[in-house]
Amino acid sequence: MQSQRILSIKTPVGPPIEIIRHTFSSQLPKPAKRVSLVAGLHGDELEGLYICHQLIETLKKLEAENAIKGEVHIYPAANPQALDAGTRLWPFFSIDINRTFGEKNTPFLASKVSRTLFEDLRSHSDLVVDFHASNLHLIELPQIRIIQGFEKKLVPLAELCNVDLIWVHPHAEIFESTLGYNLNKAKIPTLVIETGICLRIHKTYCNQIVSGILNLLQKTGTIKSVEPLTEVAMPKLVQPKNVAMVQAAHAGLFIKQVEVGKTLNKGEKIGDLIDPVQGQVLEEIRSPCSGLLFTLREHPLTGKGAPLARIASEESQ
Repeated sequence: MQSQRILSIKTPVGPPIEIIRHTFSSQLPKPAKRVSLVAGLHGDELEGLYICHQLIETLKKLEAENAIKGEVHIYPAANPQALDAGTRLWPFFSIDINRTFGEKNTPFLASKVSRTLFEDLRSHSDLVVDFHASNLHLIELPQIRIIQGFEKKLVPLAELCNVDLIWVHPHAEIFESTLGYNLNKAKIPTLVIETGICLRIHKTYCNQIVSGILNLLQKTGTIKSVEPLTEVAMPKLVQPKNVAMVQAAHAGLFIKQVEVGKTLNKGEKIGDLIDPVQGQVLEEIRSPCSGLLFTLREHPLTGKGAPLARIASEESQ
């Protein structure tokens, strides 16, 4: 493994801002495939860091066995300032670094960091995987999110990654400043994996994705493992019209009665929305359709309209 600082900027106080790229290379004159793995764009999303840690351990063993036939580049901490602070946003200016890609001539340091990362990925990648976790309110099943327009190229790759579902999103302007959108627009296939919840590590989900990434590397010819890999499951492909959103009709406390990953029947109870001060059940939360519960609220305190669940419906909505 070779490590390189692709960015190092001195700061007035404390350590410099540095982004490290770890590279595993083959001895072949021409690499079979160049795959890059990115984590930590949001400083409170720790699942990707743990996934990268596990992959680095495995790739070191494969490197010693001369089993790496392409190149694997790992960027385990793409937003070091936010990671040091344990916050989603870039400290001091509250900038979401994953909303600064594609910008030009902006004076912010965060934008310089994102431009450097983007150019390095574009120069070293044939395929990119961008790891994310959910926010503090929701827990997510391991999933890959694809923007409509890119699905023809990305779905076959996503099916190799051992996630529970592939969610195709309708295009929206908010995606146009993200790393994944801009790399895909630059003709570099990029998969955005979302799993778990921020500020925590769900080891079962992480292990599932590690198996998927190793399968992806194997199937693309990037590695050639002597030992058989864990067999991966075919994910559920979910179109926008097949996603049912459940939202709170009142402010209150959401008390869940099921766990994410459950296959629900239409009308099945998901939980209660309660008023603890008055001792009332404000609303019984029931599934509007049959399908896979792939998002569930973990933070009990809700406001009116807050998301409580997302269900991959068996029927068109």
